[in-house]
Amino acid sequence: MPELPEVEVTRLGITPWLQGQTIAAIHIYHKQLRWPIPESLYQLAGHRIEAIERRAKYLIVHCKQGYLLLHLGMSGKLRVVGKETPRVKHDHFEIELTSGQSMRLNDPRRFGAVLWFADISALNYHLKSLGPEPLLAEFTAEYLYQKSRNKQTAIKPFIMDNKIVVGVGNIYATESLFLSGIHPKRAAGNISLKRYKILVENIKKVLAAAIEQGGTTLKDFAKADGNPGYFAQKLLVYGRSGQACTVCGETLKSMQLGQRASVYCKNCQK
Repeated sequence: MPELPEVEVTRLGITPWLQGQTIAAIHIYHKQLRWPIPESLYQLAGHRIEAIERRAKYLIVHCKQGYLLLHLGMSGKLRVVGKETPRVKHDHFEIELTSGQSMRLNDPRRFGAVLWFADISALNYHLKSLGPEPLLAEFTAEYLYQKSRNKQTAIKPFIMDNKIVVGVGNIYATESLFLSGIHPKRAAGNISLKRYKILVENIKKVLAAAIEQGGTTLKDFAKADGNPGYFAQKLLVYGRSGQACTVCGETLKSMQLGQRASVYCKNCQK
């Protein structure tokens, strides 16, 4: 599914086309996504888009009247196209702009979301359970160390928990743990502050590199301009079970952890 870098790349892709533009019309072609798309969105016609932000894997479209919250779910994509461009299968929601462009949400599995919040307090309430953003200064080794004390949860699902830190999905958790020399099954509470400093540094590095290079290429993801990302070329362990470790040559192993496949090197990750 699209992870934080993919969503951030999408935000960067759609912002030049949407920010400062006026909404000509809202089109709802299939209202039943993860939650029903509210019909109150039709009232946005004639209103200006102030900004597009991201919180975790949500995109927040700011209007003076409130906040449009978008989530790509497991297979969603946003495209900016000319409004006369024929719709394709699974186009469920569209913001038509007076510029002649349209942004369309395409979501084959319909696990995405389009929600509306009239004020910031309602939006914040919906997002209140989310942990800190991994690329901001508030996400530190000291924070992660304190959150992990007395936790017997394996470190990989621990850092993938959105209540602890947002956006460290399966791909990026796998890569960060490898770079940090930490076995994905090790108890979070048994990791030292020194090792957490290495892990936090690698989480930030891996996510920043993925954003810079355009998001990871997955079969269900492409950037807003339709081109895929390219970070997948540089993955060291994710998806490489049975292949040789790029560091020591040991055959990479895979196990199920938290209902996710976890690839690791038994030699490099103790």
